[in-house]
Amino acid sequence: MLIRDAKSDDWDRIWPFWQRIVAAGETYTWDPDTPEPAARALWMAPANRVFVVEDPEGAVVASAYLRPNYGGPAAGIANAAFMVDPERAGRGTGRRLAEHVLEQARADGYTGMVFNAVVETNPAVRLWESLGFRILGTVPGAFRHPVHGTVGLNVMFREL
Repeated sequence: MLIRDAKSDDWDRIWPFWQRIVAAGETYTWDPDTPEPAARALWMAPANRVFVVEDPEGAVVASAYLRPNYGGPAAGIANAAFMVDPERAGRGTGRRLAEHVLEQARADGYTGMVFNAVVETNPAVRLWESLGFRILGTVPGAFRHPVHGTVGLNVMFREL
């Protein structure tokens, strides 16, 4: 498994699983009907450092971005988002990508990382906790989950 910085032409290989994940409406606060140009602008924004994971055959199976969560004097706190192709879930890809992004964030000079809105029913909460993130608080009833109904959004943080 190769983890590398994304190139602009990687978007065409990210979009299919990005669209499936966001359209499911279970894990991200983005509009499930986000059109491709808007999704590209969001994920591949110039302020984002984007990574991809390639399997041994060269298929892009996951992606993440890393960026400052705040600006100015608080720009040392990172934010990131992660997506693993649902067909490749459960194989350790998300953990490897997360570890890589955390290492890159440290190397880039960030002192902490915050996730602003982790759906509390998202199985990734366990991954983040196992990687040292803690829940700072939960916004109750902030997310309309298509299966679980109204659930909370966790704010999670860890020092780097």
